[in-house]
Amino acid sequence: MMQRVAIIGGGPAGLMAAEMLAAANATVSTVNRKNIQIFESMPSVGRKFLMAGKGGMNITHSEPLADFIGRYGERATHIAPLLDAFGPTQLREWIHGLGIDTFVGTSGRVFPTDMKAAPLLRAWLHRLRGQGVGFHVRHRWLGWAPDGSLRFATPAGEIAVAADAVILALGGGSWAKLGSDGAWVPTLVDRGIDVAPLKPANCGFDVAWSPYFSARFAGAPVKAVSAHCHGQPEKKGEFNITATGIEGGLIYAVSAPLRDALARDGRAVLHLDLAPGRSLEKLTADLARPRGRDSLANHLRRHAGIEGVKAGLLREFCSAETMNMPSRLAAAIKALPLVVTATRPLDEAISTAGGVAFAGLDENLMLRGHPGVFCAGEMLDWEAPTGGYLLTACFASGRAAGLGATRWLDAAN
Repeated sequence: MMQRVAIIGGGPAGLMAAEMLAAANATVSTVNRKNIQIFESMPSVGRKFLMAGKGGMNITHSEPLADFIGRYGERATHIAPLLDAFGPTQLREWIHGLGIDTFVGTSGRVFPTDMKAAPLLRAWLHRLRGQGVGFHVRHRWLGWAPDGSLRFATPAGEIAVAADAVILALGGGSWAKLGSDGAWVPTLVDRGIDVAPLKPANCGFDVAWSPYFSARFAGAPVKAVSAHCHGQPEKKGEFNITATGIEGGLIYAVSAPLRDALARDGRAVLHLDLAPGRSLEKLTADLARPRGRDSLANHLRRHAGIEGVKAGLLREFCSAETMNMPSRLAAAIKALPLVVTATRPLDEAISTAGGVAFAGLDENLMLRGHPGVFCAGEMLDWEAPTGGYLLTACFASGRAAGLGATRWLDAAN
């Protein structure tokens, strides 16, 4: 009898789980084949994947695997086995198997040669359909019916689907308009499944700007700076001023400790080094030079390389006394305290932390106490910085769940 597998969620994790099941079908008899069906709430699959590729599809990173795994912080021990089996190297080889070439950028990030996500997704879906995988869009999962079947809301009304195995790849809680809305959380919690609350990751923050600063500098990039917070290592990069706060690559890199400090203490402070290439002693000496007829703005520009939005930040947070005392001004340039008041809303975040606890999953990502139900992707309780780490772990966990479901079904057959 053909076994039925329902994969709920058509992002990278769900699609990769389907690929593993389909590959197993090619090596077994007709009797042992599996009917693989993907259910997606949106009108098409892979929407967040396509959005991630809009500015250039950063698929993974080329750094050594040990360093790569370290990017997952407290969850590194849980993610490591997944990446040992299917890490950045294997992911690139898999992409090449779809006829898509990749290259390593100057930052070590890996991209498809044409920098686009759409050709990769098209080739992948073509292969999956050729392998017999079925797709059902506009099917929003509502949970389980009393008889154990899966309930879906569809344009034609609610339906029930029976399945011998279920792979949940429902995403996190950011970008709801692309299907990742976290609506699955209460459904799993009601069944006694341990789910850590979803939190924004790789997110922006609110800052109590003055009306003048907000109006004058909203949208301005702050380049060539470094930042550190709450005992974490210093990070270099750039970020953007928004009307309500800060966002961008450097901010995302420090978002986890900032977010956790806000939750713990009710406030968090980001220290900015506005001149990371110059020592405090050199800055102090340069700023102590006589100004003559120069304005303070010209003096900062000529002797500290500070102008525009960086000068605006100093004026926003420093007293007149500090601005006119070289030693204190130099100290502010090297460690300007910027108080953040809140994270931006969850739906604005690039990704989310929290989700299904690893303690409730076995080594095949099957839920303990719920035989035949597997979880994968961003709905698991992990987080990672941008740079290809998010996508790589989604692919790797989808692969693990698909292989786990294959083994479980084969054992049950």
